Amino acid sequence: MKQQLNWPIYRFYEAHFGGAITGLYESGHFKTESFWKMHGKARIDDDIISVGAPLPRIEKATALDERKVLITWRTGETQIVDTMPALASKRIFIALRTDDALFQTLKVNEDGNAIEWDDGAELSAMWLERLAPANFNNEEFRDAMDTLGMSLDGMAATLEISRRQIADFRKDKPIPRHIALATRYLVEHHKKSA
Repeated sequence: MKQQLNWPIYRFYEAHFGGAITGLYESGHFKTESFWKMHGKARIDDDIISVGAPLPRIEKATALDERKVLITWRTGETQIVDTMPALASKRIFIALRTDDALFQTLKVNEDGNAIEWDDGAELSAMWLERLAPANFNNEEFRDAMDTLGMSLDGMAATLEISRRQIADFRKDKPIPRHIALATRYLVEHHKKSA
C-alpha cells in the first residue's frame, strides 16, 4: 500500500532538513538525504539508544538538622546535601523552610529520581546532585589547593582572606560555607579549563 504524502509536512522537512525526501518511515516520518549524512546507517529498529551519562538515582534519604539531607545514591556513594539554597529559591518550599516536622517527612519517590514531602513538594535527584555537599573538610581543602597548584599566599589572594586563615583551614579550623563554595568553584573551573 502506497502512503500519501502530506505536502505541508513534506515542505517543512525539506526546508528544515534539506535534501530530497528519500523515503518514509512506517510512522510517516520522512527520511531525507541529509538525514542519512547526519545519522549514518542508523536503523529504526535499533533497541539501544545512548545519549550520555545515566540519570542519578537515590537509594535512601534521611532528614538531618538545619535542612540537610543524608543521601545514599544507587551507586553506593553517600553525601550530605544542604537543601536550604534550593528551598529558599522557590515559593512552593516556604513551609519546608520553617516547619521542622514537615521537613522530617521526606522520603524517596518510587522511581528514586526525587525526594518528596507530605505536602507534595519534591526535589529532583538531578537538582540534589548539583547542590554542593554540606560539608567540606580540611583534607578536601588541602587537596583543592594542590589541584589548583596554589600556595598559601596565592589561595589567600584568590579568596580575598588572610594567609593565616588559609593556614588554619589547611590544619583543623572549620571551613565556612562561603569559602567551601568558592573553593569548589575554583576547582571545577580549573578542571574545565585544563
